[in-house]
Amino acid sequence: MKTKGKELLKNKRIAIVGGGPGGLTLAGLLQMQGATVKVYERDYNSEARIQGAIVDLHYDSGLKVIEAAGLMDAFKASYMPGADKYRMVDKDLNIRIDEHGRALPDIGFGNEHFRPEIDRGALRNLLIGALLPGTVVWDSRFVSMELVDNVWRLTFKNGATTTADIVIGSDGYRSKIRPYVTDILPLYSGATIIQGEIEHPEKDCAEIYKLVDNANLIGMGIGKTIAAQPRGDGGLTFYASSQYPEHWVETSGIDFNNSDEVYAWLVKYYEDWNPVFFTLFKACKQFVPRPLNYFPLDQQWDAKPNITLIGDAAHLMPPSGEGVNTAMLDALDLCECLTGGEYGNIQAAIAAYEQKMLVRAAILGKEALDGIKDFSSPSEESITKLIQLFTQSGTQQV
Repeated sequence: MKTKGKELLKNKRIAIVGGGPGGLTLAGLLQMQGATVKVYERDYNSEARIQGAIVDLHYDSGLKVIEAAGLMDAFKASYMPGADKYRMVDKDLNIRIDEHGRALPDIGFGNEHFRPEIDRGALRNLLIGALLPGTVVWDSRFVSMELVDNVWRLTFKNGATTTADIVIGSDGYRSKIRPYVTDILPLYSGATIIQGEIEHPEKDCAEIYKLVDNANLIGMGIGKTIAAQPRGDGGLTFYASSQYPEHWVETSGIDFNNSDEVYAWLVKYYEDWNPVFFTLFKACKQFVPRPLNYFPLDQQWDAKPNITLIGDAAHLMPPSGEGVNTAMLDALDLCECLTGGEYGNIQAAIAAYEQKMLVRAAILGKEALDGIKDFSSPSEESITKLIQLFTQSGTQQV
């Protein structure tokens, strides 16, 4: 039995929990189809916190969705030309790969190899700007919900409540909505990132800032990496990653709220690296440890009639450049299933979406885990593999 497009959502109230790229994209796409939707976001407002560094959108996922949402012109006005370039150095600061100042293939929008970068905050603002006024309900940290007469009643930390016929969890890797869908728990990949934010890199870590050059910098050592990316506001985000035991953050004895303590530990851990890298650590006043967890690649659950998940809430995986892109593609797929008229009821539409989403996530998740093994392994082979990856994709080696 088929339904007319949009019929499934007629008179239905949709609550999206989480205002990241996936949730905002889904809200915009649903509104284009006439759906009634609200996004409940825990941040106090759009300026409450730094969204992070740049993110690249891909031809067959992020950019495809931007086009479907009618936002390509806005994206072209907001992205950062040239920020998709890479520079790789070794631990002694010798440049091993460099795309800056070299002749690269002339590719651009419409080319499947073009992966333009945009500041995460700019992407968020672009997506919010496409929504109807009042769509995002700020200061809405989800606490709990219950199903009463087939209607979800949601409660937030600020005491507010709301009701919805359909709930979609887009609230990231620590999703509070996920337990209402499945009890499958995450696993540890073996690697952990220590992330830092620097507000004035041009003066506090000038040499690194020059190497970043408004693009991507990767420092590779045996079993250790340091990556740095620009933010749209002129700041810098860096990621120091390596393999650590499970629960290392809790058992290390490091107070990650004490920047001096974290700085001292990082300097010792990277003691055989060029001291220029240490200026990154010194300039940072707030560190965040991020164990790289993932959901099992073979995860499955029975589709529910009025709730589902997108993005990291559905298929958390280690960073691989696919996170934002996959969340946005989830949003497009879910919207099409709900509004395309192919399914007789909402549960069938959700089941069709989840089947497609989980198959895709298993493939991308395996690639991400393989990458962790390759580039975090304590051997020279990890550096060789990374160089091969970049040179095969056309990046210049020096």
